[in-house]
Amino acid sequence: MPYPDWSNFSFEGIGTHWEISTPEPLAPAVRNKLLETVGDYDRTYSRFRADSLVSSLSRGPGRITLPGHAKGLQEVYASLYRLSDGAMTPLIGSSLERLGYDPGYTLAPSGSPQPPPRWEDVLEWTGEALTAKEPVVLDIGAAGKGQLVDLLGEVLRSTDHAEFLVDGSGDMLHAGTDPVIVALEHPYNPGQAIGTVELHNSALCASASNRRAWGDGLHHVLDGTTGKPIQTTVATWTMAASALLADALATALFMLEPARLQDEFDFSWLRVSSSGAATFSNRFEGRLFT
Repeated sequence: MPYPDWSNFSFEGIGTHWEISTPEPLAPAVRNKLLETVGDYDRTYSRFRADSLVSSLSRGPGRITLPGHAKGLQEVYASLYRLSDGAMTPLIGSSLERLGYDPGYTLAPSGSPQPPPRWEDVLEWTGEALTAKEPVVLDIGAAGKGQLVDLLGEVLRSTDHAEFLVDGSGDMLHAGTDPVIVALEHPYNPGQAIGTVELHNSALCASASNRRAWGDGLHHVLDGTTGKPIQTTVATWTMAASALLADALATALFMLEPARLQDEFDFSWLRVSSSGAATFSNRFEGRLFT
């Protein structure tokens, strides 16, 4: 608990655990608004539920209208798709399902790894308007949880909560006078930390191949050009002004060298390779344990 004297509101949503900390307890109406925001996001983007908006495109070509905040999501994905030469893509869902990470959680591959279709061939996405030319399995998990963290922060600000910590299982957004010290989870032992970082009026997000792993070498961070799990990096942390950007960049660091990302985005980072070596940016205000 980052602030022992703060009030904490905990709940489950989009398949993960959430904890929102504020100096004073949240009113029931604010709690309901937070839960509604999570529910709306899930009904829009979850590929794990047949009644979601994006799931309709897995059953056939068509056009859907997304919420207004989809514009930020589209812009981040478009930039990272371009920079990664297609390795990071919102169409990765079909590759994940082929490897067993499907709505039924079979966790058993139905075939060898296979890349998804290319964005430019099958998908037109401009802001709120998204059109699929053929059935596609959208998966915005590389940035979606971060965006939802930001949306919950907007709910808190709109209800006069100027100080808070939104924690979506390690993806965090902080606002307030005093910083919070966050432990960085060991990629091979969730019960240990490899270091700490100070979070103050910004977002911190992480991506790790051990978080959703199954089978031999199978995990959720795939290369969109091959459909195969990425094995060279095991964990990343990023800090940025928004959780949407931090979340997306934490995934992108599995596929791209930091320098290429730093040319276009303002963020700091820490990356741990499969060999155990840790590299980090000059601006990453953290402390690594020896």
